[in-house]
Amino acid sequence: MFLQRSSRALQRQWRLYRGLNRTTEIQVRSALIRGFQSTRNLQVVKPVLLADIGEGIVECEIIQWFVEPGARVEEFSPLCEVQSDKASVEITSRFSGVVKKLHYEAGEMAKVGKPFVDIDIQGGASQEALDALTEPEPTTEGASEPLNRESLSKPPQTQSATGETVDSAAQAQPESQPPPVKKGKCASLATPAVRHLSKELNVDILEIEGTGKDGRVLKEDIYRFVEKRNSPTQSAQPTSPFPSIPLDTDKQTETTVQLTNTQLQMFKTMTRSLTIPHFLYADEVDFSQLHDLRRRLNKVVLQSAKEGEVTKLTYLPFIIKAVSIALNQYPILNARVDVNGETSKPTLVHRSQHNIGVAMDTPLGLLVPVIKNVGARSVLSIAAELSRLQSQAAAGKLSPQDLSGGTITVSNIGNIGGTYVSPVIVEKEVAILGIGRVRTVPAFDNDNHDKVVKKQVCNFSWSADHRVVDGATMARAAEVVRKIVEEPDAIILHLR
Repeated sequence: MFLQRSSRALQRQWRLYRGLNRTTEIQVRSALIRGFQSTRNLQVVKPVLLADIGEGIVECEIIQWFVEPGARVEEFSPLCEVQSDKASVEITSRFSGVVKKLHYEAGEMAKVGKPFVDIDIQGGASQEALDALTEPEPTTEGASEPLNRESLSKPPQTQSATGETVDSAAQAQPESQPPPVKKGKCASLATPAVRHLSKELNVDILEIEGTGKDGRVLKEDIYRFVEKRNSPTQSAQPTSPFPSIPLDTDKQTETTVQLTNTQLQMFKTMTRSLTIPHFLYADEVDFSQLHDLRRRLNKVVLQSAKEGEVTKLTYLPFIIKAVSIALNQYPILNARVDVNGETSKPTLVHRSQHNIGVAMDTPLGLLVPVIKNVGARSVLSIAAELSRLQSQAAAGKLSPQDLSGGTITVSNIGNIGGTYVSPVIVEKEVAILGIGRVRTVPAFDNDNHDKVVKKQVCNFSWSADHRVVDGATMARAAEVVRKIVEEPDAIILHLR
């Protein structure tokens, strides 16, 4: 009897133990399932970080967006265009999915290494998961959501003398108001040159109705908008980034204008250049033979050029090639000064390739794109690369690679005007050449000194870093360039 009772008691305890274990197992399994589900939701939206697009660039301006929230994007499809201190670059998507959030508006500065867009890589993220990933909006302490939401969307109502309820907004606005103009999805899109023009004229590009493709804003649209804004029929006075001439000429007015990205980069670069002790060396160069050779070669180039190729040679490719030939004989001019941060000991770093920067006047300001490996290029190849860089610069499409790696610079200020120039050395270089305007002057003939002939002359102005380059070295290198330009047939002797 005692054994039977003990057996029944053990069976009841065993059934109770199994029931408890089963309950615990179900609870643990449910918790794991909830955990897996929440993890999947958190990983569905990927924040895309703004990658480093150049040396020392920590922020860049969002020029235009190619997408909007809710748009479907594929991998490597363009998301936006950004403008750094040096160039404009298109940022592409790393994922395929649906755009959920844009962290910046066009015209704002985006930080490198920070998220600038969120993409739902599955395209089916719930609103709860999206809200969980985005930071809550800052709220005022003690404030709560009103119970009547219509009061936030509708204007306050007032009662008229007849007892009728009338909207106060309807009383304030005229009866007939033109409907807002519906813009295309690309209304805020524009090239960097157009955006630079809008900033100069103090125009919000979002207020302009674009007439380009898909509503893109063109330069003509900006000029038309400014003309309409400044017309006498407008009641509001137009604003301008530059002060207008006051009626009272005795009163001085000042207006603060922020530097553009290009001006800011020029400010930083030239400030660092002030630490370099410059010395100037100038000489006059006879372009007469080069003038005749270029005229003959242009006939050949024009006849043999295919579509998209160079059809005309200027003086600049010959000068750039002459500088490269001089660098072979005086490699110190292609070097850079490097100071050890620990010992403060300066050293010279020689560079094998001749990457010659060419200063260009662009709609964005002064830019210095670089022609890479000039020593291995022909004059025609230099002209083709120069033409490509000029086209990219005019369109504001120069890449960071086009603007980096220079070893020496050539500044052709003569195509604008001026005879003499005192160029400033760029950081990480030791020399720069400034070219004046080619002009026709009377001069004595080289063979018959009693005869006066017409010559094409130009002034070359060199600046060098006097810490490492002495005057004699600079004069000898400049003499090599002068002889090649004055006798351009000698370039054939230096071909490889």
